[in-house]
Amino acid sequence: MRAASAALCLFAGALTATAAGASPAAALTPPVSITADDLTTWQTNGIVWSMAATAGVVYAGGTFSTVRPPDAAAGTSEQPAVNFAAFDAATGAPTGCSLSFTLSSGTATVRALALSPDGETLYAGGQFGAVNGVGVSNITAVDTATCTPRQDFKISVSATVRALDVTADTVYLAGDFNSVGGQTRNKFAAVTTGADLLPWTANADEVARAVQVTPDGQHVALGGDFFTVNGTTSHALAVVDATTGALTKSYPGFIPNTSTVQDLTTDATGLYTANEGTGGGVFDGRIAIDLDDYQQRWRDTCLGATQAVLVHSGVLYSGSHAHDCASMGGFPDQPRKHLLAQSVDDPTLLPWFPDTNDGIGEPVGPRVMAQTDKGGHHYLWVGGEFTTVNGAGQQGLTRFADGPDTGAPWVPNVSLSTVAPGRIDVNWQTSFDTDDGELTYRIYKDGASTPVHTVTGYSLFWDRPQLKWTDTDVAVGETHSYRITASDGTNTSAKSPAQSATVAASTQAYPARVLSDGASLYWRYDEGTSTFAADTTGGMNNGFLRNSPAYRQTPAAIAGDSTAIGFDGATEYAYSNKLHPQPTRFSVETWIRTTTTRGGRIIGFGNLTMQNSTRFDKHVYMANDGRLVFGVSSGGRRTVTTTGAYNDGAWHHVVATQGTGGMRLYVDGQLRASNLLFTGSESYPGYWRVGGDNLSNWANRPTSNFFAGQIDETAVYPTALSASQVSAHYALRTGE
Repeated sequence: MRAASAALCLFAGALTATAAGASPAAALTPPVSITADDLTTWQTNGIVWSMAATAGVVYAGGTFSTVRPPDAAAGTSEQPAVNFAAFDAATGAPTGCSLSFTLSSGTATVRALALSPDGETLYAGGQFGAVNGVGVSNITAVDTATCTPRQDFKISVSATVRALDVTADTVYLAGDFNSVGGQTRNKFAAVTTGADLLPWTANADEVARAVQVTPDGQHVALGGDFFTVNGTTSHALAVVDATTGALTKSYPGFIPNTSTVQDLTTDATGLYTANEGTGGGVFDGRIAIDLDDYQQRWRDTCLGATQAVLVHSGVLYSGSHAHDCASMGGFPDQPRKHLLAQSVDDPTLLPWFPDTNDGIGEPVGPRVMAQTDKGGHHYLWVGGEFTTVNGAGQQGLTRFADGPDTGAPWVPNVSLSTVAPGRIDVNWQTSFDTDDGELTYRIYKDGASTPVHTVTGYSLFWDRPQLKWTDTDVAVGETHSYRITASDGTNTSAKSPAQSATVAASTQAYPARVLSDGASLYWRYDEGTSTFAADTTGGMNNGFLRNSPAYRQTPAAIAGDSTAIGFDGATEYAYSNKLHPQPTRFSVETWIRTTTTRGGRIIGFGNLTMQNSTRFDKHVYMANDGRLVFGVSSGGRRTVTTTGAYNDGAWHHVVATQGTGGMRLYVDGQLRASNLLFTGSESYPGYWRVGGDNLSNWANRPTSNFFAGQIDETAVYPTALSASQVSAHYALRTGE
């Protein structure tokens, strides 16, 4: 299992291509076995904090007063459900089991639900004083056959119960309390299934949030905010003896003091934690711990507090509001993602990305997960604070199943290139599917119904590498059109809009020189209606275009070129698909045309993609007066600035280089500014960005971070171009 997972980890960041006739993509990318397609499910009017499931029934507790049908707006078609409801796992509809959890003053809530191993008793904990009007004290037991509280289970708990786990004879409690059954029990306690307090003692100094019995029944894992257990330092996590509560494994310094454990789950070999942090230096991700020695198997370092974890078929599913997984090779800082999947043997993110919003409450989105089988299908239920699921209105509850998979991949973005004679290069940005990483692409030529080429590629929402196929079955002067579909093996996207190109009779001089001089990224911006900038080099470092910059801007900068692209100077920009290590030497080259008096960043390097970077340099920007500035961070912010202005509405060729010869800034083929002393720049991995990014605290900072004008023929090189190379590029602007 672990060897297979390691192979998947290596595969996940790569792109594969197979010839026509090879095996197509499967509907779900193993080991994922749950689709990302949400099923119609009844909703709540508040927060779902707890769930338990067995035999096709899902119990939900929380802070809500009604449930309503799928698609019903808040306040319509509601039925009473006072902090508790039960649902059919296969239909998503209420079962008719109705219980009312109330409190004489304040707000009642059901924070914990757990079923006995035989499924005959449901234990509920939280903050409540009565169930169906009969007095209790923050905990109760419910006969599942009759949906009635057991009158023989009565014990007083002094404060909120936040978590429960149950064996055949013992109920373990975690929460805010310091007294159970009139005796001291700080945050954790154990009672018999008949509600007699057990001598088991695992006293903690701060709130307890999770309790999980190990599969062998010999130990109990504890999670929460605490710093000590039975007087021994063990922050947020501990393992104790299931009979006595004596400490088996402590974890001093294992989890930062700024972080807590919100949830715990197990499978046959592992214990898994959900962690939440506040402030600097936090740990927000998940940890896998081997049960044989209670040592760490892996941890991920995603930022965005994890609230719930659940294992199914070798996959750890989690609910969080993850926003930055770059530190572990995942997506960079961007809007939150709330549902993730990982192999139990490897923290690499798997291709499973249904999503919710943050919702109400704190808000953090999902809070709890549960699973059960019914009718030959397996169901994963999610509860929490959210009010939307996969972009549509849905409050408090949602569910997913092991099939059928009904979601088609995104329509591919296609771009054609005719740089060389006698060929047409068909470039496209790999698509995205919420539960499939490996997709099959079929290329259709000139309206034919049979594809001329089939290829398979791997992609994730933040990593959609470019694929390329070259059609050599063409003749000079012919015009051909191409469309592409993406398939997950079951669902196929619509065909992309037809793109046409005429076969060139001769090599285009300007792009040929850019390529021969070693460009590692080359965006020509000749796309029509796609959302990416195709990379003309073999590196396939395509660009994501954000906020709809204007395509088909004419005239282009180079004679014989098709079009340029226009940026609005407010929100529009492009960024490279690939995360790059710091370049030790580099050249950036582009053409610009503008009349702006607000300046803006034209091209540069930054650590973020979906927002302004927090680390940024190796850039060229325009000051408000039209002068151009080239800057790097090298023991301080170092800049060189032109004396002339270039916001005159004409096309200008801009090249900035750094290497052993220092910093040089060329405009229209001539060296306009330089500093030979500074040969280094700030070291961080980042993305090449065009059209805008942060410029805070840089010299001659313009009014705008974003560039308003046209940009064309952007290239990045892993070397410092020479003056003769720069002048040669400029001289080829006429296309000759």
